[in-house]
Amino acid sequence: MSATLTPTLRYKQQPLHIILTLLFLAFWIYTGITTVDLKNWILENTLTMSLIIFLVAFYNIFRFSDTSYVLLFLFLLLHVYGSQYQYADNPFGEWLKGQYNFSRNHYDRLVHLGYGLLLTFPIYEVLAYGFKVRRWVSYLLPLDLILSSSMVYELVEWMVADWVYGGGDQGMDFLGMQGDIWDAQKDVGMAFSGSLVAMALTFIFAPRKRKGNNSSQN
Repeated sequence: MSATLTPTLRYKQQPLHIILTLLFLAFWIYTGITTVDLKNWILENTLTMSLIIFLVAFYNIFRFSDTSYVLLFLFLLLHVYGSQYQYADNPFGEWLKGQYNFSRNHYDRLVHLGYGLLLTFPIYEVLAYGFKVRRWVSYLLPLDLILSSSMVYELVEWMVADWVYGGGDQGMDFLGMQGDIWDAQKDVGMAFSGSLVAMALTFIFAPRKRKGNNSSQN
């Protein structure tokens, strides 16, 4: 099913959407119960809740394709798992660090890469099917939005670290800098790199998909 502005199937008629919702809720509750830092978990999940509110509010106005919902689900899992721990101490990041002899825990880099890689296509669908912008704009603007929103997120993180944590060691832990003064720039670079890959794949496959689904949009 492709994205559409006129969804006809209700939520209860979408088994995939129901499964994704239940899996996410179960994992979200689990991370909240088992988190080692509830304050950090709540702060990190403000982004999670903002995205969920957006998806719920517009579900009957604009319906993403199943591909986009899976991509959104995967990003939310990445982000929520990151909120369970301080990013610098994330267990999966620690495993990668030991496995590949990394100098630091790179889980935060993985989440930023996922931001660009997993959210670019849903943004493309909003532009192409929702706003019906010109084709070249639908390919270019997602890259711009990922890049600019990544920069804004880094600024918001800095403000939270300064205002909530007083700019001390806890603030540095919240930012996940791990002693790297270029951490923010590298995070933005990872998001943009992921977006470039996603947009290249979209450019290759989406035109055929759009033509093939014109008659099957719901």
